Amino acid sequence: MAAGASRDTRALSAGLAGLALCLLLVCGLSIAVGSRSIDFSVVVDALGGHAQNSTEQTVVNDIRVPRTLLGLLVGAALGLSGALLQGVTRNPLADPSIMGLSAGAAAFVVLGISVLDIRDLGGYVWLAFAGTAVAAVLVYGVASFGREGATPIKLALAGAAVAAGLWSVTTGVVMTDVDALDQIRFWQVGSLAGRNMPVLEQVAPFLAIGIVLALVCGRALNGIALGDSTARALGQRVEATRALILVAVTVLCGAATAACGPIVFVGLVVPHVARAICGPDYRWILPYCLLLAPAIFLVCDVLGRIVLAPGELEVGVVMGVLGAPFFIALVRYRNLAEL
Repeated sequence: MAAGASRDTRALSAGLAGLALCLLLVCGLSIAVGSRSIDFSVVVDALGGHAQNSTEQTVVNDIRVPRTLLGLLVGAALGLSGALLQGVTRNPLADPSIMGLSAGAAAFVVLGISVLDIRDLGGYVWLAFAGTAVAAVLVYGVASFGREGATPIKLALAGAAVAAGLWSVTTGVVMTDVDALDQIRFWQVGSLAGRNMPVLEQVAPFLAIGIVLALVCGRALNGIALGDSTARALGQRVEATRALILVAVTVLCGAATAACGPIVFVGLVVPHVARAICGPDYRWILPYCLLLAPAIFLVCDVLGRIVLAPGELEVGVVMGVLGAPFFIALVRYRNLAEL
Protein backbone atom coordinates (compact mmCIF):
# COMPACT_ATOMS: atom_id res chain seq x y z
CA MET A 1 0.00 0.00 0.00
CA ALA A 2 2.88 2.34 0.83
CA ALA A 3 4.48 1.48 -2.51
CA GLY A 4 1.24 2.32 -4.30
CA ALA A 5 1.02 5.66 -2.52
CA SER A 6 4.63 6.36 -3.44
CA ARG A 7 3.91 5.61 -7.09
CA ASP A 8 0.89 7.93 -7.02
CA THR A 9 3.00 10.68 -5.48
CA ARG A 10 5.68 10.27 -8.14
CA ALA A 11 3.06 10.29 -10.91
CA LEU A 12 1.38 13.43 -9.55
CA SER A 13 4.74 15.14 -9.10
CA ALA A 14 5.65 14.26 -12.69
CA GLY A 15 2.30 15.67 -13.78
CA LEU A 16 3.05 18.94 -12.03
CA ALA A 17 6.46 19.09 -13.71
CA GLY A 18 4.83 18.50 -17.10
CA LEU A 19 2.26 21.20 -16.42
CA ALA A 20 5.01 23.63 -15.44
CA LEU A 21 6.74 22.97 -18.76
CA CYS A 22 3.48 23.45 -20.67
CA LEU A 23 2.87 26.70 -18.81
CA LEU A 24 6.34 27.92 -19.78
CA LEU A 25 5.58 27.19 -23.44
CA VAL A 26 2.23 28.98 -23.19
CA CYS A 27 4.02 32.02 -21.73
CA GLY A 28 6.32 32.01 -24.74
CA LEU A 29 3.32 31.90 -27.07
CA SER A 30 1.65 34.72 -25.15
CA ILE A 31 4.70 36.92 -25.67
CA ALA A 32 5.38 35.98 -29.30
CA VAL A 33 1.93 35.42 -30.80
CA GLY A 34 -0.78 38.01 -31.29
CA SER A 35 -2.22 40.45 -33.78
CA ARG A 36 1.46 41.23 -34.52
CA SER A 37 3.56 38.07 -34.49
CA ILE A 38 7.13 38.40 -33.20
CA ASP A 39 10.02 36.01 -33.90
CA PHE A 40 11.22 34.03 -30.91
CA SER A 41 14.75 35.35 -31.51
CA VAL A 42 13.46 38.89 -30.91
CA VAL A 43 11.65 37.71 -27.78
CA VAL A 44 14.84 36.07 -26.46
CA ASP A 45 16.89 39.19 -27.21
CA ALA A 46 14.35 41.43 -25.49
CA LEU A 47 14.11 39.22 -22.40
CA GLY A 48 17.90 38.91 -22.29
CA GLY A 49 18.36 42.67 -22.22
CA HIS A 50 19.95 42.89 -25.68
CA ALA A 51 18.13 46.07 -26.62
CA GLN A 52 18.01 47.08 -30.29
CA ASN A 53 15.37 49.80 -29.88
CA SER A 54 13.10 48.02 -32.35
CA THR A 55 9.32 48.25 -32.36
CA GLU A 56 9.08 44.51 -31.70
CA GLN A 57 11.22 44.74 -28.58
CA THR A 58 9.16 47.66 -27.33
CA VAL A 59 6.02 45.57 -27.77
CA VAL A 60 7.63 42.66 -25.90
CA ASN A 61 9.01 44.65 -22.97
CA ASP A 62 6.28 47.22 -22.46
CA ILE A 63 3.13 45.33 -23.42
CA ARG A 64 3.36 41.57 -23.73
CA VAL A 65 5.66 40.66 -20.84
CA PRO A 66 3.60 42.61 -18.24
CA ARG A 67 0.40 41.28 -19.80
CA THR A 68 1.69 37.69 -19.62
CA LEU A 69 2.86 38.06 -16.03
CA LEU A 70 -0.49 39.53 -15.04
CA GLY A 71 -2.27 36.69 -16.85
CA LEU A 72 -0.17 34.17 -14.90
CA LEU A 73 -1.06 35.70 -11.55
CA VAL A 74 -4.73 36.38 -12.32
CA GLY A 75 -5.28 32.92 -13.81
CA ALA A 76 -3.69 31.26 -10.78
CA ALA A 77 -5.74 33.44 -8.43
CA LEU A 78 -9.03 32.58 -10.13
CA GLY A 79 -8.29 28.86 -10.29
CA LEU A 80 -7.24 28.69 -6.64
CA SER A 81 -10.17 30.78 -5.44
CA GLY A 82 -12.59 28.49 -7.26
CA ALA A 83 -11.03 25.41 -5.65
CA LEU A 84 -11.15 27.05 -2.21
CA LEU A 85 -14.79 28.04 -2.61
CA GLN A 86 -15.84 24.59 -3.82
CA GLY A 87 -14.03 23.04 -0.90
CA VAL A 88 -15.24 25.37 1.84
CA THR A 89 -18.87 25.34 0.66
CA ARG A 90 -18.82 21.70 -0.51
CA ASN A 91 -20.66 22.98 -3.58
CA PRO A 92 -19.39 21.65 -6.95
CA LEU A 93 -20.83 24.66 -8.81
CA ALA A 94 -19.24 27.29 -6.57
CA ASP A 95 -17.05 29.98 -8.09
CA PRO A 96 -16.31 33.61 -7.15
CA SER A 97 -19.64 34.83 -8.51
CA ILE A 98 -21.68 32.57 -6.21
CA MET A 99 -20.23 34.40 -3.19
CA GLY A 100 -21.15 37.82 -4.59
CA LEU A 101 -17.50 38.82 -4.94
CA SER A 102 -17.70 39.87 -8.58
CA ALA A 103 -20.93 41.73 -7.84
CA GLY A 104 -19.22 43.62 -5.01
CA ALA A 105 -16.33 44.65 -7.24
CA ALA A 106 -18.66 45.83 -10.01
CA ALA A 107 -20.87 47.79 -7.61
CA PHE A 108 -17.94 49.68 -6.12
CA VAL A 109 -16.45 50.47 -9.53
CA VAL A 110 -19.77 51.85 -10.75
CA LEU A 111 -20.28 53.92 -7.61
CA GLY A 112 -16.72 55.25 -7.89
CA ILE A 113 -17.33 56.32 -11.48
CA SER A 114 -20.72 57.87 -10.77
CA VAL A 115 -20.17 59.42 -7.35
CA LEU A 116 -16.41 60.04 -7.14
CA ASP A 117 -15.84 60.66 -10.88
CA ILE A 118 -12.95 58.16 -11.05
CA ARG A 119 -11.92 57.41 -14.62
CA ASP A 120 -8.46 55.79 -14.53
CA LEU A 121 -7.75 52.06 -14.33
CA GLY A 122 -5.57 52.53 -11.25
CA GLY A 123 -8.60 53.85 -9.39
CA TYR A 124 -10.70 50.89 -10.54
CA VAL A 125 -8.18 48.51 -8.99
CA TRP A 126 -8.68 49.81 -5.47
CA LEU A 127 -12.45 50.23 -5.85
CA ALA A 128 -12.86 46.66 -7.06
CA PHE A 129 -10.65 45.31 -4.31
CA ALA A 130 -12.64 47.17 -1.65
CA GLY A 131 -15.93 45.99 -3.15
CA THR A 132 -14.81 42.38 -3.09
CA ALA A 133 -13.75 42.66 0.54
CA VAL A 134 -17.05 44.27 1.56
CA ALA A 135 -19.03 41.58 -0.26
CA ALA A 136 -17.06 38.80 1.45
CA VAL A 137 -17.65 40.35 4.88
CA LEU A 138 -21.37 40.70 4.16
CA VAL A 139 -21.68 37.10 2.98
CA TYR A 140 -19.80 35.66 5.92
CA GLY A 141 -21.65 37.91 8.38
CA VAL A 142 -25.09 36.93 7.07
CA ALA A 143 -24.16 33.23 6.96
CA SER A 144 -22.86 33.33 10.54
CA PHE A 145 -26.25 34.06 12.08
CA GLY A 146 -27.68 31.13 14.04
CA ARG A 147 -26.21 28.45 16.26
CA GLU A 148 -24.66 26.44 13.42
CA GLY A 149 -22.56 29.36 12.20
CA ALA A 150 -21.47 29.77 8.58
CA THR A 151 -22.40 26.35 7.19
CA PRO A 152 -21.81 25.54 3.49
CA ILE A 153 -25.50 25.86 2.62
CA LYS A 154 -25.85 29.17 4.44
CA LEU A 155 -22.73 30.52 2.74
CA ALA A 156 -24.11 29.66 -0.70
CA LEU A 157 -27.52 31.18 0.08
CA ALA A 158 -25.98 34.31 1.61
CA GLY A 159 -23.71 34.68 -1.42
CA ALA A 160 -26.66 34.48 -3.81
CA ALA A 161 -28.62 37.04 -1.80
CA VAL A 162 -25.72 39.50 -1.50
CA ALA A 163 -24.90 39.11 -5.21
CA ALA A 164 -28.50 39.86 -6.20
CA GLY A 165 -28.57 42.97 -4.04
CA LEU A 166 -25.25 44.29 -5.32
CA TRP A 167 -26.08 43.65 -8.97
CA SER A 168 -29.31 45.60 -8.39
CA VAL A 169 -27.23 48.53 -7.15
CA THR A 170 -24.99 48.29 -10.22
CA THR A 171 -27.93 48.12 -12.60
CA GLY A 172 -29.68 51.04 -10.93
CA VAL A 173 -26.62 53.28 -11.23
CA VAL A 174 -25.76 52.46 -14.85
CA MET A 175 -29.39 52.90 -15.92
CA THR A 176 -29.40 56.45 -14.58
CA ASP A 177 -25.80 57.49 -15.36
CA VAL A 178 -24.68 57.26 -19.00
CA ASP A 179 -21.06 58.09 -18.14
CA ALA A 180 -20.90 55.24 -15.65
CA LEU A 181 -22.33 52.87 -18.27
CA ASP A 182 -19.75 53.94 -20.87
CA GLN A 183 -16.86 53.51 -18.44
CA ILE A 184 -17.82 50.20 -16.83
CA ARG A 185 -18.55 48.36 -20.06
CA PHE A 186 -14.82 48.38 -20.91
CA TRP A 187 -13.91 46.99 -17.49
CA GLN A 188 -16.77 44.57 -16.96
CA VAL A 189 -16.17 42.49 -20.10
CA GLY A 190 -13.01 41.00 -18.54
CA SER A 191 -9.75 41.73 -20.32
CA LEU A 192 -5.95 41.73 -20.14
CA ALA A 193 -5.70 44.40 -22.84
CA GLY A 194 -4.17 47.65 -21.63
CA ARG A 195 -3.18 46.15 -18.26
CA ASN A 196 0.49 46.95 -18.29
CA MET A 197 3.20 47.30 -15.66
CA PRO A 198 1.49 49.88 -13.37
CA VAL A 199 -1.52 47.61 -12.90
CA LEU A 200 0.73 44.57 -12.39
CA GLU A 201 2.73 46.42 -9.72
CA GLN A 202 -0.44 47.40 -7.85
CA VAL A 203 -2.02 43.96 -7.64
CA ALA A 204 1.01 41.62 -7.63
CA PRO A 205 1.66 41.84 -3.85
CA PHE A 206 -1.97 40.99 -3.07
CA LEU A 207 -2.01 38.12 -5.55
CA ALA A 208 1.25 36.71 -4.19
CA ILE A 209 -0.04 36.81 -0.60
CA GLY A 210 -3.35 35.23 -1.62
CA ILE A 211 -1.62 32.42 -3.54
CA VAL A 212 0.57 31.56 -0.54
CA LEU A 213 -2.47 31.56 1.78
CA ALA A 214 -4.38 29.32 -0.62
CA LEU A 215 -1.62 26.75 -0.97
CA VAL A 216 -1.37 26.22 2.79
CA CYS A 217 -5.11 25.47 3.06
CA GLY A 218 -4.98 22.03 1.42
CA ARG A 219 -4.93 19.95 4.61
CA ALA A 220 -7.65 22.12 6.18
CA LEU A 221 -9.89 21.65 3.13
CA ASN A 222 -9.42 17.88 3.35
CA GLY A 223 -10.75 18.04 6.91
CA ILE A 224 -13.75 20.19 5.94
CA ALA A 225 -14.54 17.78 3.09
CA LEU A 226 -15.21 15.09 5.73
CA GLY A 227 -17.96 17.20 7.28
CA ASP A 228 -17.95 19.71 10.12
CA SER A 229 -18.53 17.12 12.86
CA THR A 230 -15.71 14.87 11.70
CA ALA A 231 -13.38 17.83 11.23
CA ARG A 232 -14.07 19.00 14.79
CA ALA A 233 -13.52 15.49 16.11
CA LEU A 234 -10.11 15.53 14.45
CA GLY A 235 -9.27 18.72 16.32
CA GLN A 236 -9.83 21.22 13.52
CA ARG A 237 -11.25 24.65 14.36
CA VAL A 238 -13.82 24.71 11.58
CA GLU A 239 -15.03 28.30 11.89
CA ALA A 240 -11.51 29.73 12.10
CA THR A 241 -10.45 27.61 9.14
CA ARG A 242 -13.44 28.74 7.10
CA ALA A 243 -12.72 32.38 7.94
CA LEU A 244 -9.06 32.01 6.87
CA ILE A 245 -10.08 30.42 3.58
CA LEU A 246 -12.55 33.21 2.88
CA VAL A 247 -9.82 35.77 3.58
CA ALA A 248 -7.62 34.04 1.00
CA VAL A 249 -10.50 33.98 -1.50
CA THR A 250 -11.21 37.66 -0.88
CA VAL A 251 -7.60 38.65 -1.52
CA LEU A 252 -7.34 36.49 -4.65
CA CYS A 253 -10.68 37.43 -6.20
CA GLY A 254 -10.40 41.07 -5.20
CA ALA A 255 -7.02 41.60 -6.81
CA ALA A 256 -7.83 39.51 -9.90
CA THR A 257 -11.19 41.16 -10.52
CA ALA A 258 -9.73 44.58 -9.86
CA ALA A 259 -7.02 44.07 -12.45
CA CYS A 260 -8.96 42.39 -15.26
CA GLY A 261 -12.66 42.71 -14.47
CA PRO A 262 -15.02 39.78 -13.87
CA ILE A 263 -13.72 36.62 -15.58
CA VAL A 264 -16.18 33.73 -15.78
CA PHE A 265 -15.68 29.96 -15.68
CA VAL A 266 -11.98 29.82 -14.68
CA GLY A 267 -12.84 29.28 -11.02
CA LEU A 268 -15.56 26.79 -11.94
CA VAL A 269 -13.86 24.72 -14.63
CA VAL A 270 -10.25 24.38 -13.48
CA PRO A 271 -10.87 22.77 -10.05
CA HIS A 272 -12.92 20.01 -11.70
CA VAL A 273 -10.18 19.35 -14.25
CA ALA A 274 -7.61 19.19 -11.44
CA ARG A 275 -9.87 16.90 -9.39
CA ALA A 276 -10.25 14.57 -12.37
CA ILE A 277 -6.45 14.30 -12.60
CA CYS A 278 -5.40 13.95 -8.98
CA GLY A 279 -8.51 12.88 -7.06
CA PRO A 280 -10.09 14.53 -3.99
CA ASP A 281 -6.90 15.46 -2.10
CA TYR A 282 -6.72 19.26 -1.92
CA ARG A 283 -3.01 19.10 -1.17
CA TRP A 284 -2.67 18.16 -4.85
CA ILE A 285 -5.73 19.92 -6.26
CA LEU A 286 -4.44 23.36 -5.26
CA PRO A 287 -0.98 23.02 -6.90
CA TYR A 288 -2.61 21.65 -10.03
CA CYS A 289 -5.00 24.62 -10.12
CA LEU A 290 -2.01 26.91 -9.65
CA LEU A 291 -0.57 25.69 -12.96
CA LEU A 292 -3.65 24.69 -14.94
CA ALA A 293 -5.61 27.91 -14.50
CA PRO A 294 -3.00 30.37 -15.87
CA ALA A 295 -2.23 28.01 -18.76
CA ILE A 296 -5.91 27.92 -19.80
CA PHE A 297 -6.31 31.64 -19.15
CA LEU A 298 -3.31 32.61 -21.29
CA VAL A 299 -4.33 30.23 -24.10
CA CYS A 300 -7.73 31.94 -24.21
CA ASP A 301 -6.02 35.33 -24.25
CA VAL A 302 -3.83 34.31 -27.19
CA LEU A 303 -6.85 32.94 -29.06
CA GLY A 304 -8.66 36.24 -28.51
CA ARG A 305 -5.71 38.11 -30.03
CA ILE A 306 -5.49 36.04 -33.20
CA VAL A 307 -9.10 35.09 -33.94
CA LEU A 308 -10.04 38.66 -34.95
CA ALA A 309 -6.56 39.89 -35.94
CA PRO A 310 -5.63 42.70 -36.26
CA GLY A 311 -8.41 43.36 -33.73
CA GLU A 312 -8.85 41.58 -30.42
CA LEU A 313 -11.53 39.53 -28.69
CA GLU A 314 -11.37 40.01 -24.93
CA VAL A 315 -10.29 37.03 -22.84
CA GLY A 316 -13.50 37.20 -20.77
CA VAL A 317 -15.54 36.59 -23.92
CA VAL A 318 -13.33 33.69 -25.05
CA MET A 319 -13.51 32.10 -21.59
CA GLY A 320 -17.29 32.40 -21.65
CA VAL A 321 -17.58 30.73 -25.06
CA LEU A 322 -15.24 27.86 -24.16
CA GLY A 323 -16.43 27.48 -20.57
CA ALA A 324 -20.14 27.27 -21.33
CA PRO A 325 -20.01 23.73 -22.86
CA PHE A 326 -18.12 22.48 -19.82
CA PHE A 327 -20.66 24.04 -17.50
CA ILE A 328 -23.48 22.32 -19.41
CA ALA A 329 -21.65 18.98 -19.12
CA LEU A 330 -21.12 19.61 -15.42
CA VAL A 331 -24.83 20.06 -14.84
CA ARG A 332 -25.86 17.28 -17.22
CA TYR A 333 -23.60 14.58 -15.77
CA ARG A 334 -23.96 14.76 -12.01
CA ASN A 335 -21.13 12.33 -11.30
CA LEU A 336 -18.72 14.87 -12.81
CA ALA A 337 -19.78 17.39 -10.18
CA GLU A 338 -19.33 15.21 -7.10
CA LEU A 339 -16.82 16.46 -4.54
